[in-house]
Amino acid sequence: MCNAKVTIYTTRFCPFCIRAKSMLDNKSVDYQEIPIDNQPAVRREMIKKSGRRTVPQIWINDYHVGGCDELFSLERMGQLDNLLVNE
Repeated sequence: MCNAKVTIYTTRFCPFCIRAKSMLDNKSVDYQEIPIDNQPAVRREMIKKSGRRTVPQIWINDYHVGGCDELFSLERMGQLDNLLVNE
């Protein structure tokens, strides 16, 4: 059960975004997806918050996970589920 607020900045055709969302979907995690396609102000907001220009950019509550690789790394290390249930 996921108590955490999950936010993911994405673009429509990004394979890493699709992969990250697929993992979250498989874990039945509700998340807020913020598309940045053709949204320069939203892209700037993402860059300001994350310090990165690439997508996806993922937050669990206030913790900046990073991108798809970091999300999968947390899963491999057995730490993702703990982040998802802690408030």
